Amino acid sequence: MSSTPSNASSTTQPSKTAAYSILVLIIATLSAGMPYQVDIKILLLLALTFTVLIAMLDGWRFTLIMDKMRSGIVRAFPALCIFILIGALIGSWIQGGIIQTLIFYGLQILSPAFFLPASLLVCSVVSLATGTSWGTAGTMGVAFMAMGQVLGIPAPITAGMVVSGAFFGDKLSPLSDTTNLAAAATGADLFAHIRSMLLTTVPSYLLSLVAFYAVGRHYHLAQSASSTQVSELLRALQQHFVISPWLLLPIVAVLMMSVLRVPALIALMGGALLGVLCSVVGQGDSVASALNAMNSGYVSHSGVATLDTLLNRGGIINMMGTFALSFMALCLGALLDELGYLRVAMQGLLQQVKRLGSLVALVIGACFATNGLMGEVYLSIIVNGNLFRQEFVQRGLQPAMLSRTLEEGATLTGPLIPWTTAGAFMGGVLGVSSFDYAPYTFLNLINPLLAIVFAFGGLAVLRVPAKPTPSEPTKSKLHSAE
Repeated sequence: MSSTPSNASSTTQPSKTAAYSILVLIIATLSAGMPYQVDIKILLLLALTFTVLIAMLDGWRFTLIMDKMRSGIVRAFPALCIFILIGALIGSWIQGGIIQTLIFYGLQILSPAFFLPASLLVCSVVSLATGTSWGTAGTMGVAFMAMGQVLGIPAPITAGMVVSGAFFGDKLSPLSDTTNLAAAATGADLFAHIRSMLLTTVPSYLLSLVAFYAVGRHYHLAQSASSTQVSELLRALQQHFVISPWLLLPIVAVLMMSVLRVPALIALMGGALLGVLCSVVGQGDSVASALNAMNSGYVSHSGVATLDTLLNRGGIINMMGTFALSFMALCLGALLDELGYLRVAMQGLLQQVKRLGSLVALVIGACFATNGLMGEVYLSIIVNGNLFRQEFVQRGLQPAMLSRTLEEGATLTGPLIPWTTAGAFMGGVLGVSSFDYAPYTFLNLINPLLAIVFAFGGLAVLRVPAKPTPSEPTKSKLHSAE
């Protein structure tokens, strides 16, 4: 190990030996534990412990290491608060009959053949209008998960559809944090960044629609067998809950607040309180019961097994496992970033890249790896934006090409990893592990791969226009004078 001074700052060049040792230990810990179904939180805790020990051997003081971890938590504090509020919102919305109303009307409109592509379009429009994948999954996604289960579509497939639609808007919407962050991290104009993303996102989205339609057609064969179950569920919903279009107003209110750029924490808390109001006024529950649902979630005792399975969810308590998972991942990511170990490892790879296609593949791969190591999409965008920005300039590529590649590598792959904030959130809200739904997130898989194929084929490559040499305008002026 190096003899980095004990008062080293975050700008000190860390030891390459320490950097590679940490990365190998993290990968080995996760790889060794997962086949034996060791809880991911424990594996991350072990990886964090190894990282702290190696950093101390590399000369970093323990108090400084703790400060670096604290900075990672502070940066992601709003996201951690959203975990809590989404749990409260889902609990209050089920208690208030809001989710049940959405399920009731949705089941009467959608069939298995068109459920997946139609729901993908709805999630895409909502996320594009609001700029939030988390809000889309926590509202529309929860209802679509229930509908998919009733229609006989496996939960991982429905969850993959929700994630694909939710992150379509998160990637493209000018209201999205990641869209603005990627543009800012690379110096790209916001709308040039969005236009650049359309070149690869539109064909990827069309392919995803076709894929979801094909999967839906497969389950259309079971529609006759599930029609009886759907009818029974609709009757049970009407029997045990007040169903009314008015109960959809809290959903509209939250979406409008998102469009109007009301802070997410305020919008979610407002939505949760509207759920309490619907519970008391619409369902006739006591105020105490409605408020407690925000903490412990809704518990259904209808006697209808399918209905009870669909509705027993939500609440702050049920999000605490997700909260802890993200907390540890953020601590680990902060150390790798702030102490410079990730930067050292990535720079060694960059020196080996020659072709443009290889560069795009490296950026996407680096973003995916950084998501896994740091646990946060925002950090992945910032770190890799800084790391690759000069390389793209030297190759004569526009900033919008790097910003597009960052979104394809970071934004879209974030929910595919269980311990990132995005993956933990989606898994907690949708009730399906990232490992299970990842194969069905067609947009999130197709888009990065298509971007790499395009780069190797010379398609959708954005180069800086060549500037005329100083002699050219002078020469033209002389000729015009003659």
